Amino acid sequence: QEGAARYGVGAGASHLISGHFAPHDTMERELAAWIAPCPSARALLFSTGYLANLAIVTALVGRGDAVFADKLNHACLNDAALLSRADFVRYAHADLKALEQRLASSGAKRKLIATDAVFSMDGDIAALGSLLELAEKYDAWLVVDDAHGFGVLGEESAAGPGNSGRGTLAQLGLVSERIVHMATLGKAAGVAGAFVAAHESVIETLIQTARSYIFTTAAPPMLSCALAASLALIRDEPERRVHLFALIDRWRAAAATLPWRALPSMTAIQPLILGANADALNISDALWKRDIWVPAIRPPTVPRGSARLRITFSASHTIDDVDRLAEALADVAQ
Repeated sequence: QEGAARYGVGAGASHLISGHFAPHDTMERELAAWIAPCPSARALLFSTGYLANLAIVTALVGRGDAVFADKLNHACLNDAALLSRADFVRYAHADLKALEQRLASSGAKRKLIATDAVFSMDGDIAALGSLLELAEKYDAWLVVDDAHGFGVLGEESAAGPGNSGRGTLAQLGLVSERIVHMATLGKAAGVAGAFVAAHESVIETLIQTARSYIFTTAAPPMLSCALAASLALIRDEPERRVHLFALIDRWRAAAATLPWRALPSMTAIQPLILGANADALNISDALWKRDIWVPAIRPPTVPRGSARLRITFSASHTIDDVDRLAEALADVAQ
């Protein structure tokens, strides 16, 4: 409310015209200092994660270059690769051997490896350490979309039991000037927008050349005011993540008793594979009638024959919520 009262509800222009306000600058500095995927890191705010990924890929590579992407990456990374006009090389999910073969045989001038950190439909975590080793070996950028890790994962917190919430890279202890880190601010942070954190030279390249940054209206400055409060909660209250992981453990124990396959995810995304599209829709509808909202995910979002319930937990859920979901699914299964 204070941000809206002082700055209004819109930025009014792009960042490079007159839409960059003090709250934007403060938030970028705060994110750069806190996330810091490398020394001399800066951060840059975007209106959405989609625009952020478009900016990164199209600014760093083009014709004569190559993008190497996991087949289960989010669609915006795929779209970014296509728009960049670089060669678009996809490798089977998590198949590092196949990726290395493609990197080794590539004659591209510049190479970029793009990956989700936490895969949005399976909930598994990319082998980021191994990907960084390949990036170093083959002189490539490593672009990491941490939409589902930021605010949820991280190294052990100094603020108390639990992790820091700084994201997947921090949890794995990875720091490199090759890393370009993107995370969204509308999931764990609960507001809207996204940011890119990378070496200052990368950020300056985005500011000067990324069309999806230059030619779009900046996010409302009041959102950066709200994000300041949100980041304080993420940083200072690791007990929220302790609670979240207790919910995940509770669910996984319950899911083992159900007749469907729960994917081996240890993140907030807990897919339950049902197989047939009709089964996913029918069970999702049955849960809805019990006042439980779990979306059904079907092809082409996921491979044919792997329709699923995409169960996602948050720190706002309770143990009773998990138990009620498990009981409802057990009833539906009978």
